[in-house]
Amino acid sequence: MNMTFSRFSDYFIAVAKTGSLRKAADQLYISVSAVHRQIALAEEEFGINLFERLPNGLKLTLAGEMLYADLIKWQKEFQQTRNRFDEIQGLSRGTIDCGMISALSDGFVLNSIQYMYDNYPWINFNFHVQDSETVSNLIMDAEIDFGILLNPKGHHQLDVLSFVEIPIGFVLPQEHPLAQMDKIYLSDTLSYKHLIPGAPLIIHDYAQTLYKHHKFAPQHHLGCNDIRMMMSLIQKNLGIGLLSYIDAYPYLAKEQVVFKPIREKGLYPLTLALCVAPKRQISRVSQIMIKHIIEQMEQLKLEVSQFHQ
Repeated sequence: MNMTFSRFSDYFIAVAKTGSLRKAADQLYISVSAVHRQIALAEEEFGINLFERLPNGLKLTLAGEMLYADLIKWQKEFQQTRNRFDEIQGLSRGTIDCGMISALSDGFVLNSIQYMYDNYPWINFNFHVQDSETVSNLIMDAEIDFGILLNPKGHHQLDVLSFVEIPIGFVLPQEHPLAQMDKIYLSDTLSYKHLIPGAPLIIHDYAQTLYKHHKFAPQHHLGCNDIRMMMSLIQKNLGIGLLSYIDAYPYLAKEQVVFKPIREKGLYPLTLALCVAPKRQISRVSQIMIKHIIEQMEQLKLEVSQFHQ
């Protein structure tokens, strides 16, 4: 199966149904720019416009309507083929055990869950949302099929199948003055209220190291060990938060906040890793979900690459 074409078909159909890049992105839990890029690349490759750009949204052209009909037919026929393949491979039943950090509970993993439900509706799931150390231990003890965690330790007991370097920066309300700046340094934030992540969040150690290194203690601050509460405070313009890109990922995809990486020496990115135990036998259906998650992580890697330039 051409996974790139399959991904484009999902993007195209979502835009066709909603008539909006933003609504399609919200449904797919990805950024608006990712959807736009797929549509633009397809129109360039086909040499024809698939949508009319109207003031109130997007409307299918004649070519777009033809492609939409063919894709719907293709998806139905291909699903029948997949069902026959599944019967041969013994994928008509099974359970996927997965561990992940809470930052992903409203992120791209949901897209992979949706994909599995759409293609394997009989599959059951057991999800363990824990801190990174607990997820790591569950993997090493072979209690789960795979896990997604930050800064994996004990590499000799873990196989890293895919990883993304996640930048650290300030998350701001869209209307914040610093949101318009190309680069942000810690000194630029002196006059603003800081939302400081607390333990046991991994980002807590990074924040403490940064503040200590620069001998900086915010005059106005609010400590919090819950990412969702911090994001709610930021959206209400009650402070700016030192967080990782993955913490803000679901909100960035919906364009609810702005992420600005910090340009300071000695501040290294986090590592988001998809890991398995070296000796664990992974079921066929878990392998399929792992492959889809890796595709999502590759997309995330492209999105964060702009901050490494």
